[in-house]
Amino acid sequence: MKNKTTLLIIAAIIAVLGLSAIQGYLISNAYQLEKDVFIDETNDAMSKIHVREEIELLFDSMSEELEYFISDYKNQRISKGEILVRLAKVADSLNGLHQVHYKDEINNIGLDYAVKYKENITSITVFEAKEIDTILPYQGIKKTFLFGENFNEDNSVVIGNSRLFEENDYILQTKDSVVTRTFDYEVRSQRLILIEDYKSIVFGRMALLLTASALIFLIVVGLFYYSIKNLITQKKTSEIKTDFINNITHELKTPLATLSIATKSLKNDAIKNNASAFENTLNIVTRQSDRLQKLVDQVMTNSLSSESISMHKEHVIDNVYFKELLEDFKLSTQRNDLTIDNQVYGSEVMLRIDKFHFNTALLNILENAVKYGKEKTHIVLKTELRNGTYHISIMDNGIGISEKNKQHLFDKFYRVSDGNVHDVKGLGLGLYYTHQIIKAHNGTIIVESELNKGTTFNIKIPVN
Repeated sequence: MKNKTTLLIIAAIIAVLGLSAIQGYLISNAYQLEKDVFIDETNDAMSKIHVREEIELLFDSMSEELEYFISDYKNQRISKGEILVRLAKVADSLNGLHQVHYKDEINNIGLDYAVKYKENITSITVFEAKEIDTILPYQGIKKTFLFGENFNEDNSVVIGNSRLFEENDYILQTKDSVVTRTFDYEVRSQRLILIEDYKSIVFGRMALLLTASALIFLIVVGLFYYSIKNLITQKKTSEIKTDFINNITHELKTPLATLSIATKSLKNDAIKNNASAFENTLNIVTRQSDRLQKLVDQVMTNSLSSESISMHKEHVIDNVYFKELLEDFKLSTQRNDLTIDNQVYGSEVMLRIDKFHFNTALLNILENAVKYGKEKTHIVLKTELRNGTYHISIMDNGIGISEKNKQHLFDKFYRVSDGNVHDVKGLGLGLYYTHQIIKAHNGTIIVESELNKGTTFNIKIPVN
């Protein structure tokens, strides 16, 4: 049964983890789709930007300067690298005007979030006759910044590419002659945008989906936890009830067996004719019948909850009450190796308690101290009055209680001894009953214990 429960829990955990992974995957896909839609919307909005005449003039100026640079390069007055350096300087000088005109256009399309724009030249190629000469890329330089804001491109999005193809004449000067030649050049450029807070915008659009997903996930996990907890609780309850049935069966066997033998003996002529033997056997029947009745009463009475117990409170003086209680307990145990230290509060305190039930509750604790005690059992009963609350501590030097057992100590039918072990007899109702009695007196009871070092029960009840 234990193995089946463990396997069931493992299977349930795997199922929840699998469900979480699937939900995470679907949310990731939904995020990517929402991001793509958002980028497309931005791209559509950016495509509506009207290219002003001023901006076109800036590009024309760039083209003219580039033609001059290529002509100088063809005449071997500058290198490819110098072309790129000069081009960058011209772009920098023109970028201020480009920014002014372009930001005006971005404001005109009415975007409610900030968008950075950037244009790079990605390729410059010169064609002359059958020769192809690549200016850019050059020596590891893959592109050069042209216009816009020169931002980091890690999270940017490409929104368009452009291609410019022009024909140009240049004068080639040699030692002996001056010749006019023609070359074609191609310039490829790339437009990029960066929306720095795009993640928050996308997540904002997905807020309802994310909230619903989180809520559903929490509900599933909650139901899973509740189901597993109930399963474990029911399993423990089933085990405890099984133990209780085994224990009470064992407890009932002895008096029933004795009653069976005694009743058969009463039918014996030798017993019938012997008045003394007959009376002795009859007394055995009576005692065993009383024992059975007490077992039944214990099950019926001790299984009541604090709300069901009928209380008949009376006033008692604390030091007189505890002195009588301890004297009666020590007399009933008949153990010479038992010592009880009475440390009742010095001044008299008037307590209002149900004497019968309270006696039974405290006796259950004292009897457990003897049952689970060592060869020389030592019990200390200490009381004190603090802030209108009466404190009762019952300490022993017994075998102690483990942390695992402590949390179930006041549960109905729970016994520290496992299974059908009867080194210490009982039905697992004594401390449950004690707990209910203390609650019925509007008090509290807690236990402190350490294995092989003894146990302390701390009880608090209001004085008034």
